[in-house]
Amino acid sequence: MLSWLPENISTYGAEIDSLFYVIYYITLATFLLVTGAMVIFLIKYRHREGHRAKYTHGHTGLEIAWTTITTIVVLAFGLMSAPLWSRIKREIPPYDVQVQVTGKQFNWDMTYPGPDGEFGTQDDLTIENMLHVPVDKVVQVILTSEDVIHSFFVPVLRLKQDSLPGRKINAWFEATKTGRYEIPCAELCGFGHSGMLGYLIVHTEPDYEAWVNENWPEPVSEMDSESSQSSES
Repeated sequence: MLSWLPENISTYGAEIDSLFYVIYYITLATFLLVTGAMVIFLIKYRHREGHRAKYTHGHTGLEIAWTTITTIVVLAFGLMSAPLWSRIKREIPPYDVQVQVTGKQFNWDMTYPGPDGEFGTQDDLTIENMLHVPVDKVVQVILTSEDVIHSFFVPVLRLKQDSLPGRKINAWFEATKTGRYEIPCAELCGFGHSGMLGYLIVHTEPDYEAWVNENWPEPVSEMDSESSQSSES
């Protein structure tokens, strides 16, 4: 079923795919119905010698019917998707990892708050285009931009969210499979838009801890610092 869709490694991706399938098949059925009707009309009302074209006003009842049906279907989609989007966009669960992602022409800056858990301090770590996370852990992403509108898009997570200058927008995900996955920008942001590509690196928990320890050496306590200074003197 729709094997051309990207692989899903997100905890909520299957629900998004199910909603997409419903929309896809209803749209496909509508397309086939309209195309079939056009072919029938082309044959039935083709030019034939001795037949004169005549003006047809239409059918008010049919016009009301298809407008009503379309309205009901669109409202049904809205009601079906509301609980899912509310849970994904508004009800962010407690996170295990927090990262601030800043879009800029034409890179993604990934900022980790460091051991103190606070952004804007000396132990922050900022790297370009590489988002390292542990598998099966909730990751909160704080999206912003320093120039124009960008769009943070991770197809395998079914996550797409605009990043806007002057605003901070929260998103989250929980990856269920280790690997390396693309993070393109999905909003035309300038001449280098096509080359704005980052990567999501999903580690096993031990590998992620090793990566953290490599990038943030264990802080030296004040007591250790004093003893070190006294030994040197």
